[in-house]
Amino acid sequence: MKQFSIWLVGFCFTFCLLSGCNAQSPTTESKTLALVNSIALPNVSGRIDHLAFDPKTERIFVAALGNNTVEVIDLKNGKSIHSIKGFGEPQGIAFVAMNNTLFIANGQTGACDVLNAETYQKITSIPLPGDADNVRYDSTSKKIYVGYGDGGIAVIDAVGFKQVGDVKLEGHPESFQLDISHQKIFVNVPDKQQIEVIDLTQNIVTARWKLTEAKSNFPMSLDLEHHRLFIGCRRPAKLLILDSDTGKLISTVDTDSDVDDVFYDPQNKRIYMSCGGGYIDVIEQQDSGSYVVTEKLTSHSGARTSLLLPGLHRLIVASPKSLVNNAFLLVYELKR
Repeated sequence: MKQFSIWLVGFCFTFCLLSGCNAQSPTTESKTLALVNSIALPNVSGRIDHLAFDPKTERIFVAALGNNTVEVIDLKNGKSIHSIKGFGEPQGIAFVAMNNTLFIANGQTGACDVLNAETYQKITSIPLPGDADNVRYDSTSKKIYVGYGDGGIAVIDAVGFKQVGDVKLEGHPESFQLDISHQKIFVNVPDKQQIEVIDLTQNIVTARWKLTEAKSNFPMSLDLEHHRLFIGCRRPAKLLILDSDTGKLISTVDTDSDVDDVFYDPQNKRIYMSCGGGYIDVIEQQDSGSYVVTEKLTSHSGARTSLLLPGLHRLIVASPKSLVNNAFLLVYELKR
């Protein structure tokens, strides 16, 4: 029995190391971020994907992919208020204030579900070929964009809840960003190790920019003022900074592993990267061509999705349940 107990302890310790469990406490304060709250996500297990925000009610909507639910969080009061069930691997999510609706992309079914954001009841479901993923909303044209399948961006009327367009890509789209002033969408296509540029006036791809410095380009952010595109890569772990007009590489920065969200903060000229390796990387913009990692804050292993709320000076990082931690939203205050 004693030998078995020793073996069991050793096995658990080894498993914890191999599974990337991080028992470290999150960094509570730094020069750039201060941890001000940890909001529990009760009964949520498995991977957590992307988040959306309703600024009027200060609700955060969390796509709990591994739990097949969307969790509703009251940010102001720091508590979970509802769990919406019945999804098939919810991944991308967008809140539309105009008609108080939620658009939720399901990876398993390929459907984009439309919900009433007050009652949480489904209004309709828009079928897509499969693996519906990231979602973006353009309030000017009142259109929703959903990446899906082996290579496509579906264009959906956010008022009539109908698909009104489709753009074909060379591979599955991960994160993409809208540049409405130039009528463009920049799309990460990691299977092809490239960025595809869509012209929204024609709904066609007009440029493909190959990435040679790193692979697995999943997250993306955009600095509209300086015409800079930020690409988070996992192999190796790097941030690539590109000229968004030409696709030319401006700079690279070594980062922590397993990044899944990147956000640019124009007020503080900082980039925040939530890395599943257990860190938040803070990168300062020195000028339009120079970027430096100034801090690496401890979070939790697997905490790789996040949401920047510039108006509230908050960064929200989703920390999934592990062997040593329950699921939480880590709420950070942005320091100026």
